[in-house]
Amino acid sequence: MKRAAMRLCTLNRGLFIHGRGLTQGYQYTPKQGPLHMREACSSIHVNHVRDKLREIVGVSTNWRDHVKAMEERKLLHNFLAKSQKALPPRKMKDSYIEVLLPLGSDPGLRDKYLTVQNTVRFGRILEDLDSLGVLVCYMHNRNHSVTMSPLSIVTALVDKIDMCKQSLSPEQDIKFTGHVSWVGKTSMEVKMKMFQLHKDDAFWPVLDATFVMVARDSENKGPAFVNPLIPENAEEEELFKQGELNKGRRIAFSSTSLLKMAPSPEERNTIHEMFLSTLDPKTISFHSRILPPNSVWMEDTKLKSLDICHPQERNIFNRIFGGFLMRKAYELAWATACSFGGSRPFVVTVDDIMFQKPVEVGSLLFLSSQVCFTQNNYIQVRVHSEVASLGSNEHMTTNVFHFTFMSEREVPLVFPKTYGESMLYLDGKRHFKSMSAPVTLKKDYSVEP
Repeated sequence: MKRAAMRLCTLNRGLFIHGRGLTQGYQYTPKQGPLHMREACSSIHVNHVRDKLREIVGVSTNWRDHVKAMEERKLLHNFLAKSQKALPPRKMKDSYIEVLLPLGSDPGLRDKYLTVQNTVRFGRILEDLDSLGVLVCYMHNRNHSVTMSPLSIVTALVDKIDMCKQSLSPEQDIKFTGHVSWVGKTSMEVKMKMFQLHKDDAFWPVLDATFVMVARDSENKGPAFVNPLIPENAEEEELFKQGELNKGRRIAFSSTSLLKMAPSPEERNTIHEMFLSTLDPKTISFHSRILPPNSVWMEDTKLKSLDICHPQERNIFNRIFGGFLMRKAYELAWATACSFGGSRPFVVTVDDIMFQKPVEVGSLLFLSSQVCFTQNNYIQVRVHSEVASLGSNEHMTTNVFHFTFMSEREVPLVFPKTYGESMLYLDGKRHFKSMSAPVTLKKDYSVEP
C-alpha cells in the first residue's frame, strides 16, 4: 500500500505536446481538404499508445504481475469524484491527440499491416482506433495530482466507422487524430479521423469514426463520473449537439429492435413477398421452396471460427482487448463477403458494435459470420461473438458486429428460409439503410483484412 501511494505524483507532465486549438484547424473533413504536415501538431508513435495507457493505469507489462497490479489499483478508489460537479470542466482541445503510423519509414512495422495483395489490413486499423479512443478519454480526464488514473475507461460501443476512400497504401504514413466530442455523466463520445500521406506532403482523409467509451471505477466494477465538456465555439457546439442526437438515435434504434418489437407493416410485407417468391409454382405447398434466379439461401453464406484468448491479447485491465475482437470479427466478415461475392470486397461502413460483456483471458472465442442482406454490389455481413470458459460448455454472447462491404461486381440476392433468418434479413437491411449515403470509394489501394 505504501509503495502504491508513493507512485501517486504528477501525471503525464510533458506526455503530449499540443498544437493549435480546435478553432484553428483541428477539425478536418473530406470537404475541407488535406491536413498538411506543417499544420500538424506533434504526434506519438502508434506503438507507444498502449505503453502510455499502461503508464496511466499503472499496470505491469508482465502477465505474472497482473494480480498484484490490480490489487494496487484498489487503492485509487478514494481519488474518484463523488459527483461530476466536483470535476473541472474540459475543452475539446484538451483531449486532442495525433498518432503516427509510419508505414513509409518503418518496413518492420509495415509487415504487421501488410496483406498478400500489398494492401493495408483494416483489422489492424480497428485495433489502433480502439486504443486511441481509450487514450483520448484518459487525456480528457487526466488528473495532474496523481500518477495513476483512478478511472477504468473501456469501449462501450463503436457507433460508426465510415470509409471515404479505399486508398490505403502500405508504403505511405498514416496519421490518426482524435478528441472527446460529447460527455455525459459517465460516458464520452470520441471522434476520430484517419489520414494518409500523399505525394504533395499532405495527409488526405480516409476514415471517420465515432466511438462511445464509459468510465468505471478503479476496479472496473461500477460507473465513475467523468469531467464535463464545455464547447468553445459554434463548431464545437454543433459537435456536442450531434453527440446528444447520436445518443437519442441509439436509444430509438434500440427501442425498435426486432428482439423487442415486431417488424413494421412494410417490413412484414417485404418478408411475405420474399416468401411467396420462393414457393415452387409446380406444387401448392408452403413447404416446397425454390430459389429465384441469381439468389442464395442465407443459411449457405455462413463461416465460423474459433480462437483461444491468450494473455498476449489482453488489454490494460487484463481482459481481452476489444480491438483484437474487432479485428478477428472483421477478418471473418471480409472472408465471408469475399466467398459470397466471388471478388475482393471493400469495407464501406462499420456500425453498432456493442460490447455487451468483457472477454476473460483463457476463454474460447466462437465467431459466426453470415451475409444477411444484399443490394446491387453491397454486402451486409453480421458477425455473432460468443465465449465459453475452458471448463464450461455454457456460451455467452459478447458482441454482435455489423459490416457493410462493396464488391467489385453485382452480387446475388440473399433469401431467408426461417422466421429467425427473416429477422436477420430485416436487421441487416436496417443497418444498410443507416449508411449516410451510397458510397463510391476512390480506388488507389483497397482496404483488406
